[in-house]
Amino acid sequence: MFTGIITHIGRIAAVEDRAGGRAFWIESSLDHGGLALGASVAHSGVCLTVTEKRGREHAVYASTETLARTTMDAWRVGEAVNIEASLRLGDELGGHLVFGHVDGIGRIAGLGPVGESFRLEIELPEGLLPLVAVKGSISVDGISLTVNEVGPSTMALMIIPHTWQATTLQQKQLGDPVNLEADMLARYVARQLALEARQPAFRNGDS
Repeated sequence: MFTGIITHIGRIAAVEDRAGGRAFWIESSLDHGGLALGASVAHSGVCLTVTEKRGREHAVYASTETLARTTMDAWRVGEAVNIEASLRLGDELGGHLVFGHVDGIGRIAGLGPVGESFRLEIELPEGLLPLVAVKGSISVDGISLTVNEVGPSTMALMIIPHTWQATTLQQKQLGDPVNLEADMLARYVARQLALEARQPAFRNGDS
């Protein structure tokens, strides 16, 4: 489990095709001495398991399913990724609860400065539209952000200068894909409403 507060920016040092998926070597300033094999680390919003370590690098493995459902299939050597180690009991929850389970891939439809901040507009996949609400939380490439506007097929968010500098958003361009994860509460509410819509209405006297 994560908070969506990015602590490091890593870079892809190597990509290796392996049976059933792909391995990625990530270089970063993480404390690799204290990073255990098997640890969960979020990479641009995708929860991945650390499988190997060497110096300032660690390796993670993505199955074909993960590659197909996230932006990882397009990751190449030299690309920057947002990194956050998993929460420990007692850690401050600075953003919102992020699970590292990507709901869909969005695309950047607008990006520009507004004073010292930046306005980011993202085109949403159709299945994610019911889970996005104004003032609600959403994870964009692992970053905990608040939704400011929702349109028929897009959402808009304001990026403060610190978040802009501390994440990979500063390197994004129009059309770039991003990993999206809706707030868990929105998922459960949508699921409950869907189930209720399938059930016959309750009437007094029914047993």
